[in-house]
Amino acid sequence: MYSIQKCILAAMPVATPGAVSPDTSPPRRTARREATRARLLAAAETVFAERGFHGSSVEDLCDRAEFTRGAFYSNFGSKDELVLELYAAHAAALRRRIAEVAEEPGLSLEEVLDRVFDVWTAEPEARRRWHLLTSEFALHALRDDDARRAWAAAQEAIREELTQLVDRIAAARGLRTSVPTADLVRVISTVFQGGLGQHLLDPTHVQAGSLERTFVPLLVRAATDVDEAPEVSSS
Repeated sequence: MYSIQKCILAAMPVATPGAVSPDTSPPRRTARREATRARLLAAAETVFAERGFHGSSVEDLCDRAEFTRGAFYSNFGSKDELVLELYAAHAAALRRRIAEVAEEPGLSLEEVLDRVFDVWTAEPEARRRWHLLTSEFALHALRDDDARRAWAAAQEAIREELTQLVDRIAAARGLRTSVPTADLVRVISTVFQGGLGQHLLDPTHVQAGSLERTFVPLLVRAATDVDEAPEVSSS
């Protein structure tokens, strides 16, 4: 799994002269603004890991990034908005990494799953920090309608991309899902998150990735069938 800093850098757009209209700031200013956002996001990762989402103030984030509150609010409307951008960058980088290993030609379904599990269990400390932040933010979202809608939309966006990825992997192996692929992705994601949570709570009895490696293949086998092509009449 990529650290959040790596995700931010991977997601940062590169300013080009053609991307800036005469009425906006010049490219150099745009690049500086993106650098400011990246520093605030990277600082937020560290502060949230130390103090949690609710325990961190905007002032804490600004102090760590060495920016003013004005710099923060010129880039983000709130801590919620900042977390949502962190999530989008993190999830996109993770999806790209999964796609890289899962769509290698010649792999069996079992080999694909093994490689996905390897990606999932990499960088355990980054994984732990990210799980803590997203768990805390999910509870916040359940209590705040605006945050809930934004959190659900962010998850839906990455779920749509994962659904397309699963469909491609299945089709390449002559398989089809017997349930809506989006529902399968939702359940598999729940197993991944739940397995990680159980490992963090009880690492002595639940090894990293053990529940995921046991139950995700069962789910996949139960929810997929061989995609038999319809017979063509010779008449």
